[in-house]
Amino acid sequence: MFIKRQGRHHYLIELNANVEITLKSRKDYLTGDNSDIIPTDTIKNTVHALAKIKGVNTIEQFSLDLCHHFLTSFNHVLRAKVYMEEAPWKRLNKNGVEHAHAFIYSPEACRFCDVEQNLGTPVVHSGVKDMKVLKTTQSGFEGFLRDRFTTLQETKDRVFCTTVYSRWRYNKVQDVDFDAACCIFIIYSPDSLFLFLHLYTFLWPTFVEEIEIVMPNQHYFTIDMTKMGLNNKDEVFLPLDSPSGNITGTVCRKQRARL
Repeated sequence: MFIKRQGRHHYLIELNANVEITLKSRKDYLTGDNSDIIPTDTIKNTVHALAKIKGVNTIEQFSLDLCHHFLTSFNHVLRAKVYMEEAPWKRLNKNGVEHAHAFIYSPEACRFCDVEQNLGTPVVHSGVKDMKVLKTTQSGFEGFLRDRFTTLQETKDRVFCTTVYSRWRYNKVQDVDFDAACCIFIIYSPDSLFLFLHLYTFLWPTFVEEIEIVMPNQHYFTIDMTKMGLNNKDEVFLPLDSPSGNITGTVCRKQRARL
């Protein structure tokens, strides 16, 4: 956890980091010579020390700092890869007023990133996962292909629930507002019975090159209460134990022609 204090106002970011280092040498495997091995103790202490020296503004920038450190501090390091997850702390809010130094753990979603770099330009991905969303109406499913093995009934309305996983790649790493890019837009038409998930919008930042999204179907079915003499008018639902399918999609920018 890193805490930045600016007078009475405190800012915190808690993260979990996984660092992988690839070396030029293989002698530790071939002959048992550990002279090139960077101990995990050194890697762990480096994470702590760089947090103190450079600070932590975003998990993406801190991951870039770590990759740069290992590639420039050790001549025998070929590649550095860092994966980070950020704990969902939010500033406590009372009557519209934010508290200066009190926070609440609010796990609406888990923000993560992975940065990989060799001697060239780093590749940076950001993402969110475990973001559960639900709509109670305007999400029908009908007109699908049927054959002799199809038992699913068409419906003009249903409860729609999913847990969103989304990951996006940047086309640059300098002067990027990583916080601004950390967003997913779920848009639906109030006049439609269907939910539309837009992977691209006019708000898609220009420094984002590609977006991937995975949404498992998490069904809630109306419980049949006729045997109990009750008419359940889509009021009481039973969730399925596990998803039965994934909605996936990837969009990317068009490659520009090279003259």
